[in-house]
Amino acid sequence: MATPEFLQDYAKDYAAQSKGAYSVPIDTSTFTGGQDASGNRLTGTAVTGANPFVAGEDALQTQAIGLAQQGVGAYQPYLTAAQQAQTNAAGTIGGLGALQTGAQGFQTAQAGATGANAYQPFMSPYQSQVIDATLSEFDRSRLGGQQNIRDAAVNSGNFGGGREGAMMGQYNADSLADRSALQAQMLQQGFGQAQQQAQQNFANQGQLFGNQGQMMQNQLGIANAQAGLGQAQLGLSDFNRSGIGADVGALGQLGSLRQGFNQANLSANQQAQQTAAYEPYGRLSQYGQGLTGLSGGVASQSYQEPQPVNMLSQSIGTAMGLGGLYGKIFQPGFNKA
Repeated sequence: MATPEFLQDYAKDYAAQSKGAYSVPIDTSTFTGGQDASGNRLTGTAVTGANPFVAGEDALQTQAIGLAQQGVGAYQPYLTAAQQAQTNAAGTIGGLGALQTGAQGFQTAQAGATGANAYQPFMSPYQSQVIDATLSEFDRSRLGGQQNIRDAAVNSGNFGGGREGAMMGQYNADSLADRSALQAQMLQQGFGQAQQQAQQNFANQGQLFGNQGQMMQNQLGIANAQAGLGQAQLGLSDFNRSGIGADVGALGQLGSLRQGFNQANLSANQQAQQTAAYEPYGRLSQYGQGLTGLSGGVASQSYQEPQPVNMLSQSIGTAMGLGGLYGKIFQPGFNKA
C-alpha cells in the first residue's frame, strides 16, 4: 500500500528517527552491572564488583554477624564449669561410703556397750591388788586390839579365862564384819566407777555415731550444692546463647529493615534509568502506530511500557524475610539436619 502524499514527510521523519534510535545499542550499563575497586562501572563478563543497584550490608547487620561469630563457643566456659561441678559432686558422694562405714562402726560399738557385763572392760586391773593390800593393812591394825585384850586379862588375873575368850571372840567377830564391810565397799566403789565409765562410753559412742551421721548429711549437702552449681552453670550457658541470639536477631532485623529501605531506593533508581533507556522506543512505536492508522493500514501491537513495581514493599519484605534468619542462629536445632 502506497503511503499517502500528505504522510510521506512524516514517514521519512519516522524512518530517520528509527534508524537513529535502532542503530545505536542501548547502554545497559546505566541500569545494570557492577563497579570496580575504583568505583568505575563494569559491564558484561567483566562484572566482578559490587552491583550499584544492590544495597550493601548495613552496619547493624555487620555488627550482628560479628556478634554471632563471637558467640560461637561462648558457652564453653560455662559448660566446662558445669562438668567440673558435676565431677566434684560425684566425688563428694563417693566419700559418703567411708563416712557410712565409720558410722556403722560407732553404732556397733555402742550396741556392744550395753548389757549386764558392759562394766567389765572398765574395771581396774589393779583393783584386786589394792583390795588385798588394804585388807592386809586392816588385819595388821586389828592385831593391836587383840594384844590389848590379852594385856588386860593378864592385869586382871583372867588370862586364859572365859572372860578373855569371850572378849577375844567378840573382837574377832567385829573385825571380820568390819573386814567384810571394807571389802564390799571397795568392790562396790570399783563397780560404780566402772559402771559410770561404761555409761559414759555408751554416750560417747552414741555421740560419735551422731557426729558421723551429721558429717554424712553435711557431705550430702555439699554434693547437692555442687550439683546445683552445675545446673546453674548449664543455665548460664543456655542464657548466654539465647541472650547473644536475641541481640543478633534484633541487630540483624533492624539492619535488614534499613537495608530494605536502601534497596527500595536503589531499585527505584534502576527502574527509572531502565525506563529512560527504553523511552525512545516507546515514542517511536506510538509514532509508527499513528502513521499506520492514518494511512489506513492495520496497526501492530503497541509498545508496552514496563509496569512500575512497588520497590519499597518488595525490598523490605525480602530483607525482613532474610533478617528473620538472624534471630534463629542460636536457637536449638537450627543447624541440625
